Amino acid sequence: MGQDKNVRHAGYDYGLLIPYVCLLLLGLVAVYSASSPIAAYKMGDGNYFLKRQAMFCLGGVVLMLLVGKIPCTLYAKLVYPMLLASLGLLIALYLPGVGTRVGGAIRWIRFSDFSFQPSEFAKFPLAVYLAYSMAKKGSEMRTLSRGLFPHLMVSLCYIALIYYQPDLGTCVIIGSWVLMCLFVGGVRLRHLLGVFLVFVPVSAWLVIREPYRVKRLFAFMNPWEDPQGIGFQIIHSYQAFGSGGILGVGIGDSKQKLFYLPEPHTDFVLSIVAEEMGLVGVAAVIVLFGVLIARGIRISLRAPDLYSSYLAMGLTALIGMQVLVNMGVVMGLLPTKGLTLPLISYGGSSLIVTSLFVGVLLRISSRS
Repeated sequence: MGQDKNVRHAGYDYGLLIPYVCLLLLGLVAVYSASSPIAAYKMGDGNYFLKRQAMFCLGGVVLMLLVGKIPCTLYAKLVYPMLLASLGLLIALYLPGVGTRVGGAIRWIRFSDFSFQPSEFAKFPLAVYLAYSMAKKGSEMRTLSRGLFPHLMVSLCYIALIYYQPDLGTCVIIGSWVLMCLFVGGVRLRHLLGVFLVFVPVSAWLVIREPYRVKRLFAFMNPWEDPQGIGFQIIHSYQAFGSGGILGVGIGDSKQKLFYLPEPHTDFVLSIVAEEMGLVGVAAVIVLFGVLIARGIRISLRAPDLYSSYLAMGLTALIGMQVLVNMGVVMGLLPTKGLTLPLISYGGSSLIVTSLFVGVLLRISSRS
């Protein structure tokens, strides 16, 4: 009875909530500073992207608080309808008049002045499915027929639909994340190794069959070979990091955002943070994400049941992997992927989905 009483009266997990709010606020500052010249030039309003990001933040916080009150068992009951709905949205992208093509890729569905990425919203149903199924199967996860194949087949449906957008970067992230979840869920290591030995050459083939992907790979290895072309973005990201020094040039004083670094408020927003806030600003971002991810792992380890534990670990890993990949790209440690920095980059889909993840983690934490 004492445990039940603690569950009923558990409050907010401030170890998770504080870094989440700090990252949102830091993101607002970074987006405003990075986007104001582009917004003034393209939209005639230097505050255009700030206003929209503020709305996304408000919506994210409200969603996070609401989700924090919803029992996680509800997602398990609705897991198959959620899977079908998310797959339906991914399929709808390819229907005439539904998907919106931007920069050669069809990744958005637009409603009036707003758009969203179905691939971002597909992550949550897939995480719930993996957690629910792995917890239900228990020791059967060690078998090929029950542990590996069903989860792999469902995941490949998502990966195939996302690949044809095209979005190979997100496919690689989801594929790696699924293998990690299956490892945590008890799939035999030799089974995962077999999948990995297929996964790597297939990924390499998908890269070399598209010339623009090969160019990105060469730009990653030597961006100065084509400084005005494919290497332009990463070279100016290097310059932003180099100019920032320890304390930065000051908020609002970035030079790279002045039409040198393309779309500096989205994928490469950390470069502007590095230039304006220096090593101190980048270290603050890393520490805040580190605290949030460490708290998510702790919540997973202390979860009241196996399903909640797997769900918390899966959602935390999704956030962590996207953070690592984005930071790796802007620092030149990974080829360009086109992934946002959660809670900081401009954009509603990523921010709303990450807020949803945090809300679920808060709910699990309240029951620990």
